Amino acid sequence: MTVAASTEAGGSAKARRGEARRIAVLTGPAYLWLAVTVFLPISAMLYFSLLSEAPIAGRVGQFTLENYQAFFDKAFYQSLMLRSLRLGAEVSFYCFLFGFPCALVLAKVVKGRWREAMFLLVIIPFWSNALVRIFSWTMVLRGNGILEQFLNAVIPGFGGLDLMFTYPAIVIGLVHSYLPYMILTCYISLQAIDDDLIEAARSLGASRWTILTRILLPLSMPGIVAGAVLIFVPVIGSFMEPRILGGRNGTFIGTVIEDQFTAVFNWPLGAALSFILLGCVLIIFAAFHPILRRAAR
Repeated sequence: MTVAASTEAGGSAKARRGEARRIAVLTGPAYLWLAVTVFLPISAMLYFSLLSEAPIAGRVGQFTLENYQAFFDKAFYQSLMLRSLRLGAEVSFYCFLFGFPCALVLAKVVKGRWREAMFLLVIIPFWSNALVRIFSWTMVLRGNGILEQFLNAVIPGFGGLDLMFTYPAIVIGLVHSYLPYMILTCYISLQAIDDDLIEAARSLGASRWTILTRILLPLSMPGIVAGAVLIFVPVIGSFMEPRILGGRNGTFIGTVIEDQFTAVFNWPLGAALSFILLGCVLIIFAAFHPILRRAAR
């Protein structure tokens, strides 16, 4: 019995080693790709953020923390960071406000070809270039643009509606760009909810509002949280929509970082601001981690 048990244990250990080897072979290329495309650029950015100037054109940079200190010494950077965080929160909220009902209709109301047609409308923004989408909004939101002409045709004497180069224009452009993320993540969570659960609630006399607030929203919270994260993180660092649709009102931490790299050529300061932005995001996620974890469950 002892010999048999030892043989069985040895075979089991060999099988586990073989399984681990297969997993390493299958996942190794993906982790290698992540290491090259993510960790290597981040390491380079960290190195640049600790230099007094970029080591290009024969210049030699000295190690310093002045780039990080500049953020805390200048209230301008701090106000831009708060403004960017506010923008990310507002865009995430509006994406949920418009995206969740759309996902609910897709998951529980329409069927067949109508669902396919609505899915096509949802993913169309992914098929077009971001700059094309943004410049299209300039034609809609500018003075005497498409939206203003339409409103004056429907409501005579409506007047002017020049939204270009305003904060609402930035929010509109960003919501249009990131709304599909919220719709798709919410749709996946709603699709996983058993229809029999909803029918049981209806048979017990639950109203539509009760079903929405007590069943659909809690059970779809993982998709809502995933969509909010996918939207919030890129929005706070965005620069194309604020620069094109916001004009002078489009100055955020993302536009300042982009200027440091492309206009001022102060790469160390731009890298330092990027890492501070990353740190703020991690702190926010750490603070809300218990809530997000409970919502995901």
